[in-house]
Amino acid sequence: MNETAVPKSSSKPASNEVSLLDLLQIVADNIKLLTVGPLAVGVTALAISFAIPPTYTASTKFLPPQQQQSLAAGMLSSLGALGGLAGAAAGLKSPADQYVAYLKSINVQDALIERFKLQERYDQKFKVDTRKELSTNTRISAGKDGLITVEVDDKEAQVSADLANAHVEELRRLLGQLAVTEAQQRRLFFEKQLKQTQYKLTQAEQALRSSSVDASTLKSDPKAAVTAVAQLQAQVTAQEVKVASLRGYLTESAPDFKQAMTELGALRAQLNKLENANSKSSGDGDYTTRYREFKYQETLFELFAKQYELAKVDEAREGAVVQVLDIAQAPEKKSKPKKALIAILATLGSGFALLLYVLIRQNLRNARRSSETAERLAKIRRSFGFKS
Repeated sequence: MNETAVPKSSSKPASNEVSLLDLLQIVADNIKLLTVGPLAVGVTALAISFAIPPTYTASTKFLPPQQQQSLAAGMLSSLGALGGLAGAAAGLKSPADQYVAYLKSINVQDALIERFKLQERYDQKFKVDTRKELSTNTRISAGKDGLITVEVDDKEAQVSADLANAHVEELRRLLGQLAVTEAQQRRLFFEKQLKQTQYKLTQAEQALRSSSVDASTLKSDPKAAVTAVAQLQAQVTAQEVKVASLRGYLTESAPDFKQAMTELGALRAQLNKLENANSKSSGDGDYTTRYREFKYQETLFELFAKQYELAKVDEAREGAVVQVLDIAQAPEKKSKPKKALIAILATLGSGFALLLYVLIRQNLRNARRSSETAERLAKIRRSFGFKS
């Protein structure tokens, strides 16, 4: 009976397979290279690190301006919508990240570049490259505790401290030019409105003086009635501004918006009623109209002047105060280069590279023993233009 021949599986491992013992053998055969080489590289890196100029890092910590409750917060209601509009324009609170952005702004960077002659110090031809170098040497961060930290690197210890402190000084200067706090924004808002109203009030006063007034007009004494109309006009204007401000964050179906529209309608109805009554009883329409315009602008001017003064008081009380917690001082120790770390990293990196080189070299030697692999290597060399 013929037995079917079963092929025997080869127990010989492939020529390109490397076992753990083979790896240990390779390491043992090249132990001198794998130990002396990395140590030599580490010692060389350590020697080179002594030639690198030292870098010093100085840091300062400060508390950015904090928003305070303004004195005029409860009095804005007397202005109605105008106060609401100013509050909406000034109600944004500046987070610490905003002040970090100020410190990184071109305005501050250019001021520091001119102040410390950084373009020559960094040996840069263009200011844009100087800004990049300054950004690289400066680290600005805002912590969860609300404090902002400024760290500056430089080759000289005192310069690094001066640069760090100068960041805070330039921030103070910039905040003096910008309206950052609530009081500052309200002050600018009312200052603009006050100037516009003052100009219109002057025009109305000149028009009133140039009007011709006869005896019948003087007898009619339109002052009381016209003053009431002017004041009501001012209230209508305030309510219209309030409605416009509410449109920015409320829908027309919102209760507050509907109430504001109802109040505006009622004020307009009262104004129309008074205007119609005055037009029938007034002795001189031209004089009455001009006098009413004068009283209207005068009422608005008084409202804006009152709120402007309150905003100035709040600004003086609140202010954009930058409170420095830690003033940067000239560091006593350098921060870079870290010689020990450089030597360790160079040793480990070169050791890994040499181990990889030894393994690849041994693998290529084993591959040459196989005719098939040798033929493939020869083709690869010919493809790259090398002679076999």
